[in-house]
Amino acid sequence: MVGRTGSPHRRTNDPEGMRQRILDVAELAFQERGYHATSLGDLMQAAGVTGGALHHHFATKKALGMAVIAERVAAAVEETWLRPIEEAASAREGVAQVFAAVAGELERQGFVRGCPLNNLAHELSLADDDFRLVLAGIFEAWREAIADRLRLDQESGAEQGTDPDRFAALTVAAYSGAMSMAKTEQDAGMLRVCAEALAAGR
Repeated sequence: MVGRTGSPHRRTNDPEGMRQRILDVAELAFQERGYHATSLGDLMQAAGVTGGALHHHFATKKALGMAVIAERVAAAVEETWLRPIEEAASAREGVAQVFAAVAGELERQGFVRGCPLNNLAHELSLADDDFRLVLAGIFEAWREAIADRLRLDQESGAEQGTDPDRFAALTVAAYSGAMSMAKTEQDAGMLRVCAEALAAGR
């Protein structure tokens, strides 16, 4: 996920547009620097808004963080994982396609910021129960989508020896770990390694 482009300092009579611009800036800042290392002053400057405007939309930094998670991070998981898995020919094929697509995008991008969900989960889960619960809910929905897709495959006679919940947990854990390694090494290769292992069933 990257911040949207545009003119952040332009005056606007579009409250929803301003709200989305603040989310754009916060989404990128939390991804690049982390939630705790990003101040409201940083966000106000980057978004070109006053403190009053920011607080009109988000009463606290925590409220802004929760909105980024609910509206941006969850949407990124939906776009990157849930929809492609639902539309794929099979769960296993969909998993392989997502790993390959993400690895390809990171290689084109030339750098790895990591998984937005993973990054915030590492930083915030022990710091605040509200953050932990909403992040855990996204992980749960992600696993359920993969498991449910595999159950559909089983109804067609495929994947009879595969436990859907275990496969889903392994997939999410492998992706999260591979993304952490890719971020540390600045190399998407581990995503391709995990994709091959999951596709082969070992």
